[in-house]
Amino acid sequence: MDRPVTDAERARALQQYGRRASVYDRELAAFEPIRRNAIARLRLQPGDAVLDVGCGTGLSFAQLQSAIGAAGQVTGIEQCHEMLALAQARVAQAGWNNVTLLHSAVEDSHIGARGDAALFHFTHDILRNPQAIGNVMQCLRPGGRVVAVGLQWSYPWAWATNWWVWLAALHSVSKLEGLDQPWSLLAQHLDQLEVSTTWQGGVFIASGVRRP
Repeated sequence: MDRPVTDAERARALQQYGRRASVYDRELAAFEPIRRNAIARLRLQPGDAVLDVGCGTGLSFAQLQSAIGAAGQVTGIEQCHEMLALAQARVAQAGWNNVTLLHSAVEDSHIGARGDAALFHFTHDILRNPQAIGNVMQCLRPGGRVVAVGLQWSYPWAWATNWWVWLAALHSVSKLEGLDQPWSLLAQHLDQLEVSTTWQGGVFIASGVRRP
């Protein structure tokens, strides 16, 4: 995908995410081990600044906080109002003073802060948007670690897994383009790229460092 996101695509995504907001935490509960693995791969240190791209309801915040401590900084970017409202409530309830939430599409966000790491957790639409990825990379220091997690087509013979991926994608993404290699646009900005799979090949974890 080498074109800007259309208004129709953005509206469809916002409607889809808005409908899921109230049940989003329960929907992703089964993927918590994957989230822990992804955040561990960021290799965060106390005081680091991390970008949570497409942060949803803020499910990653607690684990990020454990890694970076009070001296660190989390910047969450989320364009869906319903999702962001739940993330704001999570931050207020926990009393975190080092979380900045941006209500914006990622490609339009004025991130400002320089990040040491970036997390893309089940953000297929963002990963297939080169403008969004470029905006994040501009705010990430050279050598900063990047980890992305999401759905992907499994092996051709794994019809049951691909059936599950298809159903899950229809429910959670606005387009199926790029499900063969969802990380391919992100990879253009990374060195030391490593890609592994889980859930019988239906979920990928890609990691690397921002190219100087």
